[in-house]
Amino acid sequence: MLIIGITGTIGSGKGTVVEYLVEQFHYSHFSVRKYLTDVLKSQGIEPNRDNFTLLANRLREKNNSPSYIIEQLYLLALKNGQNAIIESIRTPGEVEKLRELGPFYLLAVDADRAIRYERIYARNSETDNIGFEKFVSDEEREMQSTNPNNQNIGACIDLADFKLENNGDISNLKSQIDQILETIHIRNSNG
Repeated sequence: MLIIGITGTIGSGKGTVVEYLVEQFHYSHFSVRKYLTDVLKSQGIEPNRDNFTLLANRLREKNNSPSYIIEQLYLLALKNGQNAIIESIRTPGEVEKLRELGPFYLLAVDADRAIRYERIYARNSETDNIGFEKFVSDEEREMQSTNPNNQNIGACIDLADFKLENNGDISNLKSQIDQILETIHIRNSNG
């Protein structure tokens, strides 16, 4: 079983990468966002970005593991037995744990900040209905931390095996994904 992790900045196109991998390459999809949404709803708490962050950090700290959530999703993927995508990797501890469990590759998705804000504004989901200042503040909070239980997307991007720049159109993004998957499949068959 091959695991592909997805990390990246807010609004960069992580979901689009996941959709393409699921539709074209038949990967199973396991989402941190869905996992956290289910927990929040079971507690009667509104699922929004601030509550996602608080809950995720609390779960990691409570379970004394920066990779706690990812470990739960990995167990689901293992039970499923198919190649899988785990979206969204947010701490270096999650990356390290998945590398231990291997084979694992981390893809990081990024785009210019203005493009990303336009995307989240256009999708108009309940968690993305925010002003530009809040968008920037959320991103800065999530990009780095010295606490291993808190989000550190910047460090995860630095740890990525492959980086996708999503400033262009969808065909450009799909072409990048195709090239990355070809490389991954070659590495796995040699290895």
